[in-house]
Amino acid sequence: MMLRAYCEVWRNIMSKSLTGQFHIGFRRDWSAWQRDLAGLLRFARDNDFSFLDVGPMPAAELTQIAQAGVGIGSMDLYDWPAMACADAAKQQAAIDKNEAAIRAAVSCGVQIFFVVIMPENPAEARSTNFTLAVAGWSRLASAVAELGAKIVIEGWPGRSPHYASLACTPADYRAFLRQMPSNVGINFDPSHLIRMGCDPLRFVKEFAPRIWHVHAKDTVLLPDGLYEHGNLQPATFEKPHEFGGHHWRYAIPGRGQAPWRDLLAVLAENRFGGKVSIELEDEEFCRTAESEQEGLLLSRRFLEQT
Repeated sequence: MMLRAYCEVWRNIMSKSLTGQFHIGFRRDWSAWQRDLAGLLRFARDNDFSFLDVGPMPAAELTQIAQAGVGIGSMDLYDWPAMACADAAKQQAAIDKNEAAIRAAVSCGVQIFFVVIMPENPAEARSTNFTLAVAGWSRLASAVAELGAKIVIEGWPGRSPHYASLACTPADYRAFLRQMPSNVGINFDPSHLIRMGCDPLRFVKEFAPRIWHVHAKDTVLLPDGLYEHGNLQPATFEKPHEFGGHHWRYAIPGRGQAPWRDLLAVLAENRFGGKVSIELEDEEFCRTAESEQEGLLLSRRFLEQT
């Protein structure tokens, strides 16, 4: 019994970062070894990760995760574009579907629900899509507020050529959150801000009270690629970096421009009570099961030492 208790204490220490003592886990992705939930849970448990972030899941799979002794950091919601569409019936169906999913997940202990504010029609005016998104997401958030559920928005800007996602820049986050119920906040991912040219440290200082979940992902800026191709047009002949463009690419934390010690220190000063989740999107590691596992372990080691 004493050995088991010691192991549990050590597991708890090792699965938190030194700056702020935040729990560290990772986001489940689409690779074959991660689709094997039982094997993924063994890897997480055996390597002292506190939790997984997951896509939309039925209650049975959420229970399987909990029974394996691994927490759930966040769960994705369904049908993001339908939540911001002009068809009122379609939008309401998406609201109802997500409300049911949240109620089922909360009964399994999930509290954080992850979204990107993606409109159904990316070519529509941003102001129009903003109004549609406010209508859909505010109704859902109000419907689940009594459950203690929190919806967190990540600022991924979307795909070329429209980059139509909303609530990505400081100005749009500010405007969107003003019109949301108090249970809507931020999934802070500095990699997107760096890619867009926004200062992540200034961002976290402004928005820390509404940051309830963190993605540990970095961005490498590539000055030669910027010189060769600029930042507006796609290259005529060269392919972009995997998980990136020509003048930037995503990377594991510590390999890019994000000032992690300062970012985590600001969160600690603001009594951040959420989790830090490694999101592995790095062309140097996303090749094989072994290299992905190496990327996750290197990321956690860096965060523990930050």
